[in-house]
Amino acid sequence: MNSDLSGYRKSYEKGALLEGELPNDPLDLFTKWFAEVDNTEGVEEVNAMTIATIGTDGFPKNRVVLLKHYDNKGFVFYTNYNSEKGKAILNNPHVCISFFWPNLERQIIIKGMANKQSEELSTTYFHSRPRESQLGAWASDQSTEINSREILTKNLIALKNQYKDKEIPKPPHWGGFVIIPETIEFWQGRPNRLHDRMFYKKNTNNNWIHKRLAP
Repeated sequence: MNSDLSGYRKSYEKGALLEGELPNDPLDLFTKWFAEVDNTEGVEEVNAMTIATIGTDGFPKNRVVLLKHYDNKGFVFYTNYNSEKGKAILNNPHVCISFFWPNLERQIIIKGMANKQSEELSTTYFHSRPRESQLGAWASDQSTEINSREILTKNLIALKNQYKDKEIPKPPHWGGFVIIPETIEFWQGRPNRLHDRMFYKKNTNNNWIHKRLAP
């Protein structure tokens, strides 16, 4: 099979990112862009992000997860710590997350270190989830091989009966990772493939500095 995609082309013309518009703190720009994308039709889950990890087999792997919180301490998502990505992060905390928002022709790429979030914060978030999602965290031994989907269904039914009219405890193997950013790159599509790329990095005084990169 040979599929020639060379004719797939698009001109990016929905915005610009100029030096005079850059705040000192990249989190301010992230917040601005996030709100603008969220208020523009075209993206159903604005908080969907791709996370890249280095697996225990030495290979990189990407997958989409959901950002659930961010502040000046970092970017938080939740997972099963025993999953493939959980084990990869615990073995090598260097990760990269990226957001692609085609409705405004924007990307954000963030490299940093991922650390486990506190049990207290993970437990608080766990109990804010729908009850079915709480049960799902127990029902699936994430990333392990199973013979059929019926196993998950049976597990879920058994758990519903076990915790009927009871609080569901947070699994000890489930919780949040907070990604502490070391670099943040903002990418705005421009015509003629001459895109705007603004790159933030912390200096030795732990202050953010930025520069423009060639597209």
